[in-house]
Amino acid sequence: MKDCTRQFTLNQNTPDEMEEVLKTVYEALVEKGYNPINQIVGYILSEDPTYITTHNNARSLIRKIDRDELLQELVKSYLQGK
Repeated sequence: MKDCTRQFTLNQNTPDEMEEVLKTVYEALVEKGYNPINQIVGYILSEDPTYITTHNNARSLIRKIDRDELLQELVKSYLQGK
């Protein structure tokens, strides 16, 4: 076995899919009276699904997205001014 570093990427979700899920989750949190930014950040940092409401299936939707990929896309989007 060679002693080399292998690289791989997950990219299970496209940026558009992640954006759509985030918008849906955001809207569900607003409808339930939560501060959506705080709740989404809490989920990303902790992976605790209870930060996200079950309203409109938001909790199930956000758990389908890899948090590392989501964070990477958010940082990239922020830095590129999207």
